[in-house]
Amino acid sequence: MGLTIHLLGVPRVERDGHALPAPRGHKVWGLLAYLVRSEAGVSRKHLAGLLFEEAEDPLAALRWNLSELRRLLGTAGLRGDVLQLSLEPGACVDVEVVTRGTWAQASCVPGLDRELLEGMGFSGSPSFDVWLATERRHLQASAEAVLREAALARLATGAATDAADLAARLVRQNPLDENHQALLVRSLAAAGDGVGAARQAAACRELFQRELGVPPGATLEAALRTATATPTARPATGRAAALAQLDAGEAAIGAGALEAGLQCLRRAIVEADATGDAALRTRARVALGGALVHAARGRDEEGATALHEAFAIGQDASSPLAAAACRELGHVEFLRGRYERALVWLRRAAPLAGDDRAEQARIATVHGAVLSDTARYAEAIALLRDAEALAGSVGDMKQLAYALSMSGRALLLCGDAQAATEALDRSVALAQQGWTAFVPWPQSLRAEVDLLRGDVDAAAERFEHAFALGCQLGDPCWEGIAGRGLGRVAIARGEPQRAVEILLDSLVRCVRLPDAYLWGKGHALDVLCALAAARRMPQASAWIDELQGLAARSGMRELTVRAHLHRAALGDRASGAAARLLACEIDNPALRALAEQGTRSLR
Repeated sequence: MGLTIHLLGVPRVERDGHALPAPRGHKVWGLLAYLVRSEAGVSRKHLAGLLFEEAEDPLAALRWNLSELRRLLGTAGLRGDVLQLSLEPGACVDVEVVTRGTWAQASCVPGLDRELLEGMGFSGSPSFDVWLATERRHLQASAEAVLREAALARLATGAATDAADLAARLVRQNPLDENHQALLVRSLAAAGDGVGAARQAAACRELFQRELGVPPGATLEAALRTATATPTARPATGRAAALAQLDAGEAAIGAGALEAGLQCLRRAIVEADATGDAALRTRARVALGGALVHAARGRDEEGATALHEAFAIGQDASSPLAAAACRELGHVEFLRGRYERALVWLRRAAPLAGDDRAEQARIATVHGAVLSDTARYAEAIALLRDAEALAGSVGDMKQLAYALSMSGRALLLCGDAQAATEALDRSVALAQQGWTAFVPWPQSLRAEVDLLRGDVDAAAERFEHAFALGCQLGDPCWEGIAGRGLGRVAIARGEPQRAVEILLDSLVRCVRLPDAYLWGKGHALDVLCALAAARRMPQASAWIDELQGLAARSGMRELTVRAHLHRAALGDRASGAAARLLACEIDNPALRALAEQGTRSLR
């Protein structure tokens, strides 16, 4: 069995199934948790400042705790100026399984529902306490994502009762998440418990009205009547009929007739299942899942169920169809800020794509977007440029426009206005040639470059066009990103109250559906928090709490730093210190400069 490290719940280390004596002092556990969660080596100076800032000799205190940690793990490592944890082959760490393992592996972790370093506090190390609170939120969200994924997978294989049990655990953990509630209702209905599904839906409506003052959205009602792949009539003509329904469904959706198209795709699944052809069955489910994710508003969870079915059927074929199912599941996780789960799916997708360059481009684009959202900018930009080359080589201009928009965004966030301009201008031009529904996204980002350069009028014109088109399309993401920009324009024009009104409206718009792009909400909240902190608005602390909670749960590292900077602007020294330390872990010179500038007065 080897070495097993349990950090969820009361921490312990086991070797061959037997618990080892606990180390002296709880900071050894804090040190171990930090090293486990660090992606790169950490300097002794950084660790000493983080964990032992109030010690008389921080470096000496670090040396003692390192010796205890080496004794606990039975290692001779952890020496030198830069420390990186290197465990023996076969060692298992529970938090790594939760964040990097498949749902089948992660859902079996004993402490999945428990808190990181449960019961421990580090009040004498305020910067570390801030880091720990952030990690606890993030790992709680990761545990919820694992349970959700496990429930969807069980639902896809017909184990609806098991799915309902998993969904019930999700609802107990986070009852105000509409997607969790809808999944439980769908699972109960699929298990044949229509009465239980109706009761759960009613309880959800009552809870939302009592706690939030609003009813749940359409997702809950859709869950009561969803029949993603259930035959409603016997198939008539087999393979030819399945292909015909697939073609008709995709054509209808492309023409804007969504419901008619979805009916055709559901019928295609029925016909494909009758043939027993695994490739055709997979293709039909990928088509339906993709349509629900990309074309139908607020129905990503239903789409995910179809995609899980597609992967379960097609994974043994190692085909681009199975790769597409994984990539679409990764895309769903990406939109909702479940980035570690997105990466698990994207890593599974890559080898399945084989030599299919079009699919490779799609996978690389989503992967690059995930890395950008989590502030791994150098990796993101490199991967997105690969995606651009792949998309260009197969003539997929829509995919090229998407990849360019994402690389342009990453360059913009890093302060490289010239490179961002080139990428975003190309993206807008390509979108305008035949993908009008996508134009508001790169156009809004291009307007951000105008603001960066001080051209407020040009920015306003682009944002207004993007917002108007987004409203015409009814796309929450586009409305939100353009509305955020209009709020920034109002700030630049000296209209703070109008800016607050616009930003609050944008926040409502961008998440009015339960499957909207969560990074967009964080991006808008960041501007609102900066304005509120600068003007000492009474709502500032609550808005910063919301941003910090969102960023911590999802792993949006730059937005976590920015939340701490906003709190530091209100005079919180611990948040200022945490912002500087966390900014050092991110490869963004613009953010590091902002952190230094924003906390200078607190030192």
